[in-house]
Amino acid sequence: MVTVDAEPAPLAIDLATTALVIIDMQRDFLEPGGFGESLGNDVSLLAVAVPPAQALLAAARQAGLLVVHTREGHRPDLSDAPAAKIERGAPSARIGAPGPMGRILIRGEPGHDIVAALAPLPGEPVIDKPGKGAFYATDLAEILTARAIATLIVCGVTTEVCVHTTVREANDRGYRCLVVSDACGSYIPAFHAAGLAMIVAQGGIFGWVSDSGRVVAALAAGAP
Repeated sequence: MVTVDAEPAPLAIDLATTALVIIDMQRDFLEPGGFGESLGNDVSLLAVAVPPAQALLAAARQAGLLVVHTREGHRPDLSDAPAAKIERGAPSARIGAPGPMGRILIRGEPGHDIVAALAPLPGEPVIDKPGKGAFYATDLAEILTARAIATLIVCGVTTEVCVHTTVREANDRGYRCLVVSDACGSYIPAFHAAGLAMIVAQGGIFGWVSDSGRVVAALAAGAP
């Protein structure tokens, strides 16, 4: 058992029942020349989350935590993409359309890959999700249940969309969620700040928030 200095209060966690979930750190969202940048976003606002996430990932592996990676994307035939989702966005930048790194949000395309700095190791589950949340239409719940996981350390992009949706889904399923602030990112800094504030509001309505330095220190204290 280790204790993480966090808001709204310190959080005691059992590393044997804790998993790290890294949300959608994909090339199309984070890298220059990708889909995110083609929409006019400043991808450097997401790239700053990579070094803290790297440190967090290394500490989680050293501590023996289950590490789960997620990727947002759809089947090449778009059979799992609702029309309402496909129809959003500019006509030339919709799901399945050609993008700078292959077809947009399509599994198997170069842009769908996780950035090299955070590449999964063999044996680390990779959840391909068709929605914003990591539990919807995936086997994430089964993977966590099989390992008796009770606490999720969550990071990734974007803070207010896929990270927040996953944390809300996890909260409803009884998981305790610790979000690592500097290992998350958003194209809109105000949304990042608001998303984190919403998690800890009212005594931690969705969970806890800390930063990579404090979480890494706690994991190192409990590592074998």
